Amino acid sequence: MSEVRIAAEPRTEFGKGAARRTRRAGKVPAVLYGHGTDPQHISLPGHDLMLALKTPNVLLTIEGLGDGPSLALPKDVQRDPIKGFLEHVDLLMVKRGEKVVVDLPVQLVGDVVAGAQVAQTEVEISVEAEATHIPESVEVDISGLEIDSQVLARDLRLPPGTTLAADEEILILQIVDATVSTEPEAEAEAAEPAAEGAEGEGEGAAE
Repeated sequence: MSEVRIAAEPRTEFGKGAARRTRRAGKVPAVLYGHGTDPQHISLPGHDLMLALKTPNVLLTIEGLGDGPSLALPKDVQRDPIKGFLEHVDLLMVKRGEKVVVDLPVQLVGDVVAGAQVAQTEVEISVEAEATHIPESVEVDISGLEIDSQVLARDLRLPPGTTLAADEEILILQIVDATVSTEPEAEAEAAEPAAEGAEGEGEGAAE
């Protein structure tokens, strides 16, 4: 698991105007909360935070707040919908040894059998893991899976120390026949209204 140290500064100004000034200074407004403490309004260096958040469920060591370093996990990351820059981050304070529920990416490994393809319905899965030992992903080996095979949440081989926090019956993926095309069905459906229209025209002409 990746752990990144990052320096924080307390925030004393609030509102949209203050947030814009913080971002213009190259920093990101954030809130650190958890363990029954009062939420702490802080700002974090934008470039360092952006690099850290490239790792899913990165563990941040927040320094510079006066009470010693705090461990935190990103829980809500808000980005500008057009430009993509960081607007605001909520950070959940955690402790070593504490169990937390997080979403892990589902990563496929291996190759499907000839004539088959993967229909993946879930790209993430919720698991419970120790806060300082969160795996980066859950791997699913699709080698040798035959057409019509399914992988449910209960079939996942989770990393050591990790337990499933989602419904066991969630469909993760299925192997489908790559040679079966739905195009003829679509063409048939498109042809039906045209045929009905032609029949209507014929009835009108007969009248």
